[in-house]
Amino acid sequence: MAHEAQLAGAGEALAELLWPTRCVGCNLPGELLCEECRASLPWIEQRFACPVCGAPHGWLTCTECDRSRNRDEETPPLVDDDSPTSWPTRATICSLPFHGVGAALVSTLKDGHELRLAPVIAAAMATSLDEARAWDAADGRPRFDALRTDVICFVPATAAAYARRGFDHMELVAKELAAFLQLPVLDVLARHNARDQRALGREERALNLAGTIEVLSDVHGLNVLLADDVITTGSSVRACAEALLARGAASVTACSLARVC
Repeated sequence: MAHEAQLAGAGEALAELLWPTRCVGCNLPGELLCEECRASLPWIEQRFACPVCGAPHGWLTCTECDRSRNRDEETPPLVDDDSPTSWPTRATICSLPFHGVGAALVSTLKDGHELRLAPVIAAAMATSLDEARAWDAADGRPRFDALRTDVICFVPATAAAYARRGFDHMELVAKELAAFLQLPVLDVLARHNARDQRALGREERALNLAGTIEVLSDVHGLNVLLADDVITTGSSVRACAEALLARGAASVTACSLARVC
C-alpha cells in the first residue's frame, strides 16, 4: 500500500509538471481558482434575487418566472399556477451569473473533465445557500434551511452525456455539497430519451423534457434540495421538481452554481 501511494504521488507530481494546474478564471498556473479570481467572483446577491426562480434581479418583479412579489392579495398572479411557466420549487438559489468564471467552472468540469472542480463548485453553492438563509422565500420561510432539508438530489445527465463523459458531473458536485451541508444524497432521478438541452430554445426545452424524468424510489414526505449546474429557462429543474412532488416529496428547493441572466 505504501508503494502504491508513493507511485500515485509521483504520478501526480509528474502530471503537474507536464500539465500544470491553471486557474479557470485567468489561466495563471497554480490553483484551479486563484485567490484573485475568488475575491472578484460576481456573486448573485440573494436579497435582490427572485425567491422563486433565482433570477439575479427579480426580488420585486421577475421577468423570468412572471411572478410579482409584494402585491396585495386581491391582485392575481401574472401567470396561472397551472401554466408551463410556473415554478413548482418553493425557492431557487443560484450563485453566479452564467458568464465569465461561472461559465468556465461549469464547462471545465463537464467538458474539460477537470473533476477537481466538483468541490470548488459545491463550495460556491454552499456559500450562496448559507446567504439564502437570511432571506424569505415566497412562503415566508427562509429560502434555505439545512435543518428542514432531508436529502440532496441532483438533475441527472442524459444517457448520451454520461456515455460521452464517463461520469455525471452533478453527481460529483452533489456528493461534495452533501459533505458541506451534512446531508445525504439520494440518487433517485433518471432522464430518459431527452436531447441535449443546450441547443434548444425556451419552449423546446420544456417539450424536450416532458415525461422524461423518472423518480426511481420513494421520496414521500421528504424536503428535497435539488442541485443543478446551470439554470437557463428552468425546464430541467422544474421537470425534476414536478416529478419529485408527484411522488410525494413534501417540498423541493432548487440550487445551482450559475444562472443565465
